[in-house]
Amino acid sequence: MLNKVQLIGHLGKDPEVRVLDGGVKVCQFTLATTEKGYTLQNGTQVPDRTEWHNIVMWKGLAEVAEKYLHKGDKIYVEGKIRTRSYEDNSKVKRYITEIFVDNMEMLVVKQSQQVQQPPAHQPQPQYHQPPQHTQQSQYHNVDGDGLPFPPPYR
Repeated sequence: MLNKVQLIGHLGKDPEVRVLDGGVKVCQFTLATTEKGYTLQNGTQVPDRTEWHNIVMWKGLAEVAEKYLHKGDKIYVEGKIRTRSYEDNSKVKRYITEIFVDNMEMLVVKQSQQVQQPPAHQPQPQYHQPPQHTQQSQYHNVDGDGLPFPPPYR
């Protein structure tokens, strides 16, 4: 069985980091991914569609996120989907779906006077480069950012 997620998006808020018993850090934030809108042949406008993902990072990745990531930064994450349930104050059972990140790469990070960027020549072992496509893709580039997406449905 396979449970794997790859996302490229922008942080919706600054990472929130907690230290658990034993000193283990956990980081949580939201990540927005947006599919660009398009125009159908009949002239109908299909608007952008933004999905929000709940991101969870542990240990070393949580420390990197705490130190270098800010609201609006563009990142690549790879991980697993996990869904959990809880009971709210009104005794209603709620569900939440989260992405537990195994690998992360900072793509576009906002410059901050208080935070220095990590040296580019020292890759972190838990980072992972997004897969590079060597074959000519059957998809065209819809939004101009170099990512292959299927053509809009007509």
